[in-house]
Amino acid sequence: MADPFDAYSRVVTSVAEALQPRVLSVLVRSRRGSATGSAFAFTEDGLLLTSAHVVEGVTGGGVVAADGEEAPFDVLGTDRLSELAVLRTRPGLARPAELGDADTLRVGQLVVAVGNPLGFAGSVTAGVVSALGRSLPVRTARGAHSIDDVIQTDAALNPGNSGGALADSTATVVGVNTAVAGVGLGLAVPVNATTRRILGELISTGKVRRAWLGIGGVTMAVPPALAERLGRRTGLHVTEVVPGSPAAHAGIYLGDVVIASGEHPVRTAQDLQRLMLGTAVDRPFPVTVYRRGALVDVVATLGELIA
Repeated sequence: MADPFDAYSRVVTSVAEALQPRVLSVLVRSRRGSATGSAFAFTEDGLLLTSAHVVEGVTGGGVVAADGEEAPFDVLGTDRLSELAVLRTRPGLARPAELGDADTLRVGQLVVAVGNPLGFAGSVTAGVVSALGRSLPVRTARGAHSIDDVIQTDAALNPGNSGGALADSTATVVGVNTAVAGVGLGLAVPVNATTRRILGELISTGKVRRAWLGIGGVTMAVPPALAERLGRRTGLHVTEVVPGSPAAHAGIYLGDVVIASGEHPVRTAQDLQRLMLGTAVDRPFPVTVYRRGALVDVVATLGELIA
């Protein structure tokens, strides 16, 4: 019988061998001083993916490949609300990693992190997916916002890992390491269809445009009769309505439970945020809420979310 530890080691070793040449050190200078982070290639023509905070406010810097070769970089685009940034460096400096789909991950699944913690280039750690669907809060000019569906892992992460790759057992990148929330608690922004859309916008325009409704809420169980009618058990209980927001003007109130937007069911805040596309700005946005035993339809005209 094969030793399971040998099988584990073979997987981690193969992922490390595949990804280490694709992950680069990022050396940045800003008004706050110098710092290091990580990035990885995702195209053949020199585009790198990293965390937005790694290159926030940079005045210069460069990247260092696994073989020690250095090159300058340009910031092509950053998006604080997804914690992602795209850099451009010299083509051929690193081969691109394969991007996967974090939506297929399961809790307990093996993941491997590759990055440059504390300046130690090419460091590899391994662990499991500890939880899925976490939210990472960020601040915007219009109040609190959250990055949705964040991956929690116990693979050891340290300062400098930010922007590095989180991969599955096939060396396919499923996350961008972004935060150390505590000992044995690291967070990574998922790589999925939403990430690909964001990358496309960053490459083409340097920014991501998003719509804004202006409510905060928590998932709440709906009454049994309504649950039977809807075929689902939860909605989004409105706990905050920003004064002067599109939601306030449309007549959404504290205590309402958002059930749907048009044909799209709303069970959680994440369901609603996925509908906040830039194409929805200044357009009618139908919202169905449950209020005092009745379903009420309102129409908001969405504003633009300013980071």
